[in-house]
Order: sequence, then C-alpha cells, then structure tokens
Amino acid sequence: MTVLTHRTSALLFRRPRLRLALLLGLPLLWLGVFYAGSLLALLAQSFYALDDFTGVVKRSFTLDTWRQLFSLSNATVVMRTAGMATAVTIASAVVAFPLAYYMGRYASRTGKTILYLLVLVPLWSSYLVRVYSWKLILAKEGILSWFVERLGLGWLLEATLGLPVVGGFTLSTSLIGQFLVFTYIWLPFMVLPVATAVEKIPRSLLEASADLGARSPDTFRRVVLPLVWPGVVAGSIFTFSLTLGDYIIPTIIGDSSPFIGYAIYSHQGVSGNVPLAAAFSFIPIAIMAVYIFLARRTGAFENL
Repeated sequence: MTVLTHRTSALLFRRPRLRLALLLGLPLLWLGVFYAGSLLALLAQSFYALDDFTGVVKRSFTLDTWRQLFSLSNATVVMRTAGMATAVTIASAVVAFPLAYYMGRYASRTGKTILYLLVLVPLWSSYLVRVYSWKLILAKEGILSWFVERLGLGWLLEATLGLPVVGGFTLSTSLIGQFLVFTYIWLPFMVLPVATAVEKIPRSLLEASADLGARSPDTFRRVVLPLVWPGVVAGSIFTFSLTLGDYIIPTIIGDSSPFIGYAIYSHQGVSGNVPLAAAFSFIPIAIMAVYIFLARRTGAFENL
C-alpha cells in the first residue's frame, strides 16, 4: 500500500495537468452536466408551445412561446419585478451602510460580535415564519397601524395607502408593504459584505487624508466610498437577484400582482404551460448577466 501511495504521489507530482484534472474533474462535471445541462434542457423546453385547444405541449420547434413572453402583460411583470429589485437594492444599501460602517470602523470586538449576531439571527429562523410575521405586522389591525394611530399619524398612513400604484387597502396588500418585507428579508446580505469592505480600509489612508487637510465629507467621497463600493456591489448582487427570483413574498404580501418568480410558478404549476415558464426563467438570468457585466465595467470586482 505504501509503495502504491508513493508511486501515485510521484505520478501526480510529475504530471501537474493530471493532478489539476483530478482536482477539478468532479466540480466541472457537476457544473457541466447537471447545472449547464439542466439550463440547456430548460432552454430547449422554451422553444416548444402549449396547444390552446388540448392543453398539451407540442414538442416541435417554434418561436410562439418567446413571442408570447414579450407581450405587454408579460413585459409589465418583468418591469414590475426589476423596479422592485432596484428599489430594494437601493434601500438596502442606504440602510445597511451606516450600520456596516460603524461595525467595521468603530465597534469594539465584543460590540462587533453582538452586531454580527443581531444581523444574522433573523437568518436562523424560517423564511416563511418571517414573511407571515410581517403580514401580521402590516395588517390593518397589526401592531404597526396601532403604533401609527397612537402617534396621531393615522392620516399620514391613509395618505400613503391612497397613493396610486404603490398604495392599497392595507400595508400588507400594497407594494409599499411588499417593499418593506423585501428590504427586511434581504438586508443582511447587504450589511455583511459592506461591513467586510469597511474593515479592509487601511486607517493610514484616513489619517493621511486628514493630514492633507481634507474635510470629512471629502474623505468619505474620495477615500471611503471608492474602497467600500466593491462591497456595495457584492451586496447588491444578492439583494437584486434574490428579489428578482422570489415568489413567496409576492404571493403572501401585496396586491397579488405577479412577479417573475410567481409567474414562473403559476405557469408551470397551475396552467401547465411549461414552455412559457421555461422562457420566463431566462429573464432573471439575462437581467443578472447584464447587471454583472455593468458592475464589472465599473471596476468594482477588481477590489473584491
């Protein structure tokens, strides 16, 4: 056994390409066969069509499904989802940055540990429990409405709910409530990479900026923000993509306006239109491909 081990080690040492092939073979097999293969199978399904009369999928090449995908109603679903993903990403960055900056710059070791735990604790509970909890919080008889009434701001809540498009009967049946839940659910995915980026900022750069007479706003704009920007981009990839593909929150919170994830679920499970569901599945992939390409063009990935 020892001789065989030595011979194998010597063979792998003399043949680095064989060693690399054995090391990466299984991951590449998984990505190439199971992941890429499933995507190709999904793409092939999108070139089939559903027979409107029989409800059976016609397994012959056609572009009818893709034409249906770009209809006005489906385009509205895509724009609604992309708009919500953009709003959630911006809000998450605005809310996360002060907390992440304090965690990475000023918090003591104990305080940093406590803050990290507070950010991560919601992720330890069930996703569905958190969403349904927010449905109760945002309901007309929920604690948020009760608190607003006690502050004498009921008129402001009514005016907010009366806004076109984003308003509704209650917060739990409006796009505003949906936006709040999305931001809460995905906020930790923005806080953590931004805090990590802040921790990597050398204090010597901040001290040099102060020694050169730069004011705090100038230091933030010219030193801190460029160095933290890669963390913001990394966090935005999570918040943007997760909002694009989520179908549970739009199902439970909001006015039942379909999002991409819910549209895929309903076409595949309810109507049985698997080709349209397959075509819809490539919309988030295409959007994220463009998003990552633009983010890379900014140079943010070079400092991750």
